[in-house]
Amino acid sequence: MVEASTAEGGAAAGGGEAGNGVGPEGIGPERVVGSGDDTGATMPVAEDRDGIDDDAKPESSIDSKDGTGTATRVIGFGALSVFYDRAGYDGVTDLAYYIDPAWQGRGVGTFLLGRLLDEARARQMRKACGIIFADNAGSIALMRRFGFTRFGLMPSAATDSTGTMRDMSYWYLDL
Repeated sequence: MVEASTAEGGAAAGGGEAGNGVGPEGIGPERVVGSGDDTGATMPVAEDRDGIDDDAKPESSIDSKDGTGTATRVIGFGALSVFYDRAGYDGVTDLAYYIDPAWQGRGVGTFLLGRLLDEARARQMRKACGIIFADNAGSIALMRRFGFTRFGLMPSAATDSTGTMRDMSYWYLDL
Protein backbone atom coordinates (compact mmCIF):
# COMPACT_ATOMS: atom_id res chain seq x y z
CA MET A 1 0.00 0.00 0.00
CA VAL A 2 1.11 3.54 -0.66
CA GLU A 3 -0.21 6.54 1.24
CA ALA A 4 0.26 10.22 0.64
CA SER A 5 -0.20 12.35 3.72
CA THR A 6 0.24 15.97 4.64
CA ALA A 7 0.87 17.93 7.81
CA GLU A 8 -2.53 18.81 9.27
CA GLY A 9 -3.59 22.08 7.71
CA GLY A 10 -0.51 22.10 5.46
CA ALA A 11 -0.54 23.35 1.89
CA ALA A 12 0.92 21.74 -1.19
CA ALA A 13 4.23 22.95 -2.54
CA GLY A 14 4.13 25.50 -5.33
CA GLY A 15 5.26 24.97 -8.90
CA GLY A 16 5.36 21.49 -10.38
CA GLU A 17 3.08 20.09 -13.00
CA ALA A 18 0.69 22.60 -14.54
CA GLY A 19 0.14 24.43 -11.26
CA ASN A 20 -1.24 21.33 -9.56
CA GLY A 21 0.71 21.85 -6.35
CA VAL A 22 3.37 19.19 -6.92
CA GLY A 23 6.92 20.45 -6.80
CA PRO A 24 9.90 18.83 -8.54
CA GLU A 25 10.70 16.83 -5.36
CA GLY A 26 7.18 15.38 -5.17
CA ILE A 27 4.39 16.58 -2.93
CA GLY A 28 5.69 19.44 -0.75
CA PRO A 29 5.48 18.66 2.98
CA GLU A 30 3.66 15.41 2.27
CA ARG A 31 5.22 12.01 2.40
CA VAL A 32 4.57 8.58 0.98
CA VAL A 33 4.65 5.44 3.05
CA GLY A 34 5.08 1.97 1.55
CA SER A 35 4.08 -0.98 3.69
CA GLY A 36 4.89 -3.91 1.42
CA ASP A 37 1.34 -5.26 1.81
CA ASP A 38 0.15 -6.28 -1.63
CA THR A 39 -2.75 -8.54 -0.68
CA GLY A 40 -5.37 -5.82 -0.61
CA ALA A 41 -7.14 -7.91 2.05
CA THR A 42 -6.58 -5.67 5.07
CA MET A 43 -5.04 -2.37 6.00
CA PRO A 44 -1.61 -2.80 7.63
CA VAL A 45 -1.53 -2.25 11.36
CA ALA A 46 0.64 0.31 13.14
CA GLU A 47 3.39 -2.11 14.10
CA ASP A 48 3.75 -3.07 10.43
CA ARG A 49 4.40 0.54 9.46
CA ASP A 50 6.84 2.04 11.93
CA GLY A 51 4.29 3.39 14.39
CA ILE A 52 1.93 4.98 11.88
CA ASP A 53 -1.59 4.87 13.29
CA ASP A 54 -4.30 3.39 11.06
CA ASP A 55 -7.94 2.66 11.51
CA ALA A 56 -10.65 1.23 9.28
CA LYS A 57 -11.02 4.63 7.57
CA PRO A 58 -7.58 5.57 6.26
CA GLU A 59 -8.84 8.90 4.94
CA SER A 60 -9.25 10.02 8.55
CA SER A 61 -6.16 8.33 10.00
CA ILE A 62 -3.80 10.43 12.06
CA ASP A 63 -0.04 9.89 12.19
CA SER A 64 1.40 11.64 15.21
CA LYS A 65 4.90 10.21 14.68
CA ASP A 66 6.08 12.02 11.57
CA GLY A 67 9.27 13.18 13.24
CA THR A 68 8.22 16.81 13.55
CA GLY A 69 5.68 16.53 16.34
CA THR A 70 3.00 17.72 13.92
CA ALA A 71 -0.10 15.61 13.35
CA THR A 72 -0.63 14.54 9.75
CA ARG A 73 -3.66 13.23 7.92
CA VAL A 74 -3.89 10.85 5.00
CA ILE A 75 -4.85 12.65 1.80
CA GLY A 76 -4.83 9.56 -0.39
CA PHE A 77 -3.96 5.91 -0.45
CA GLY A 78 -3.45 3.20 -3.02
CA ALA A 79 -2.88 -0.53 -3.12
CA LEU A 80 -1.75 -3.28 -5.44
CA SER A 81 -3.54 -6.59 -5.05
CA VAL A 82 -3.96 -9.93 -6.76
CA PHE A 83 -6.04 -9.50 -9.92
CA TYR A 84 -7.30 -13.08 -10.02
CA ASP A 85 -6.09 -15.82 -7.70
CA ARG A 86 -5.17 -18.40 -10.35
CA ALA A 87 -1.70 -19.29 -11.58
CA GLY A 88 -2.43 -18.21 -15.15
CA TYR A 89 -2.88 -14.64 -13.95
CA ASP A 90 0.48 -14.36 -12.19
CA GLY A 91 2.04 -11.05 -13.14
CA VAL A 92 -1.28 -9.20 -13.38
CA THR A 93 -2.05 -6.76 -10.57
CA ASP A 94 -5.19 -4.90 -9.69
CA LEU A 95 -4.58 -1.36 -8.51
CA ALA A 96 -6.82 0.85 -6.46
CA TYR A 97 -6.48 4.38 -5.13
CA TYR A 98 -8.48 7.02 -3.33
CA ILE A 99 -7.74 10.74 -3.10
CA ASP A 100 -9.38 12.99 -0.53
CA PRO A 101 -11.78 15.23 -2.51
CA ALA A 102 -10.08 18.34 -1.06
CA TRP A 103 -6.83 17.20 -2.72
CA GLN A 104 -8.18 16.11 -6.11
CA GLY A 105 -6.84 18.03 -9.09
CA ARG A 106 -3.61 18.93 -7.22
CA GLY A 107 -1.27 16.21 -8.48
CA VAL A 108 -1.78 13.69 -5.69
CA GLY A 109 -3.39 11.13 -8.03
CA THR A 110 -0.58 11.51 -10.57
CA PHE A 111 2.01 11.06 -7.84
CA LEU A 112 0.22 8.11 -6.23
CA LEU A 113 -0.53 6.23 -9.46
CA GLY A 114 3.07 6.76 -10.55
CA ARG A 115 4.30 5.20 -7.31
CA LEU A 116 1.88 2.27 -7.66
CA LEU A 117 3.09 1.58 -11.20
CA ASP A 118 6.74 1.88 -10.10
CA GLU A 119 6.05 -0.70 -7.39
CA ALA A 120 4.22 -3.01 -9.82
CA ARG A 121 7.21 -2.88 -12.17
CA ALA A 122 9.63 -3.48 -9.29
CA ARG A 123 7.63 -6.60 -8.47
CA GLN A 124 7.92 -7.66 -12.12
CA MET A 125 4.22 -7.44 -12.86
CA ARG A 126 3.39 -7.54 -16.57
CA LYS A 127 -0.04 -5.88 -16.52
CA ALA A 128 -1.91 -3.50 -14.25
CA CYS A 129 -5.70 -3.31 -14.18
CA GLY A 130 -7.98 -0.71 -12.67
CA ILE A 131 -11.75 -0.64 -12.22
CA ILE A 132 -13.34 2.79 -11.80
CA PHE A 133 -16.78 4.39 -11.92
CA ALA A 134 -17.46 5.01 -15.62
CA ASP A 135 -18.43 8.65 -14.98
CA ASN A 136 -15.35 9.50 -12.86
CA ALA A 137 -13.79 12.07 -15.19
CA GLY A 138 -10.74 12.62 -12.96
CA SER A 139 -9.81 8.93 -12.82
CA ILE A 140 -10.50 8.48 -16.53
CA ALA A 141 -8.12 11.36 -17.30
CA LEU A 142 -5.53 9.85 -14.94
CA MET A 143 -5.81 6.42 -16.58
CA ARG A 144 -5.38 7.97 -20.03
CA ARG A 145 -2.46 10.11 -18.86
CA PHE A 146 -0.56 6.97 -17.86
CA GLY A 147 -1.44 5.14 -21.08
CA PHE A 148 -4.14 2.78 -19.79
CA THR A 149 -6.64 1.39 -22.30
CA ARG A 150 -10.32 0.92 -21.47
CA PHE A 151 -11.31 -2.64 -22.26
CA GLY A 152 -14.77 -2.94 -20.83
CA LEU A 153 -17.86 -1.37 -19.38
CA MET A 154 -20.22 -3.10 -16.95
CA PRO A 155 -23.54 -1.28 -16.67
CA SER A 156 -25.14 -0.90 -13.24
CA ALA A 157 -22.38 -2.93 -11.60
CA ALA A 158 -21.89 -1.32 -8.18
CA THR A 159 -23.54 1.02 -5.75
CA ASP A 160 -21.66 4.03 -4.48
CA SER A 161 -21.69 5.38 -0.92
CA THR A 162 -25.06 7.05 -1.54
CA GLY A 163 -26.67 3.82 -2.74
CA THR A 164 -26.73 4.95 -6.38
CA MET A 165 -26.15 2.14 -8.89
CA ARG A 166 -23.15 3.04 -11.11
CA ASP A 167 -21.52 1.73 -14.28
CA MET A 168 -17.94 0.48 -13.94
CA SER A 169 -15.18 0.85 -16.52
CA TYR A 170 -12.25 -1.55 -16.79
CA TRP A 171 -8.73 -0.39 -17.70
CA TYR A 172 -5.37 -2.09 -18.29
CA LEU A 173 -1.77 -1.12 -18.91
CA ASP A 174 1.02 -3.33 -20.24
CA LEU A 175 3.98 -2.85 -17.94
